Amino acid sequence: MSKEIIINPSLLSANFYNLEKDIEILHNNDIKYLHLDVMDGMFVPNISFGIPVIKSIKENNSNFILDTHLMINEPHRYIDNFIEAGSDIITIHLEAESEIKKTLEYIKSKNIKTAISINPETDINRIYDYIYFVDMVLIMSVHPGFGGQKFIESSIDKILHLYKFINDNKLNIDIEVDGGININNINKVVDAGANIIVMGNSIFNGNIEKNIIELKNIVNTRRNYE
Repeated sequence: MSKEIIINPSLLSANFYNLEKDIEILHNNDIKYLHLDVMDGMFVPNISFGIPVIKSIKENNSNFILDTHLMINEPHRYIDNFIEAGSDIITIHLEAESEIKKTLEYIKSKNIKTAISINPETDINRIYDYIYFVDMVLIMSVHPGFGGQKFIESSIDKILHLYKFINDNKLNIDIEVDGGININNINKVVDAGANIIVMGNSIFNGNIEKNIIELKNIVNTRRNYE
């Protein structure tokens, strides 16, 4: 099944001094998704933003699909809070949750899309125990916690492996990739089978509108995969 290639800006790279302006530019350029990195300083060595920021974005920009990526230990403790804040998709890390299946089932029971993510060092085969409980798999192509890292090339093999599994089993699951993606390697990620592409610096560094147009022109020339 062909899937639309979606550019998903990571808000962590936006200008938080003037966040409203950056979000308005995204909206005016037909961006549908916002990727929200929530970090606790424990699962990853950094602290970002949390529930109040997500709630404020949702209340003022209801047309966006809020893709909340929980880089926190034992995220099941806060699922209700992130749902109430307005998350449309909630991603938990396989490495951070002791009750993975139960947590995914709970998210889905609330009519919220579910996703599971793995770090670069985690074997892709570990995902398949949970693949039937998710709407999306997020492959981290950098070590989570900081922006501006270099794309880890072995991520391509993971995308290819996952894409084959999804196709072989006739599943309708999105493949999201996050980390180090730019104009020079986005084609490689899309051709491997990813359809939701998270980008931070490649969008927010410099002229946001120009960057989005350039990236859209690149992905629009690629054939949708079967």
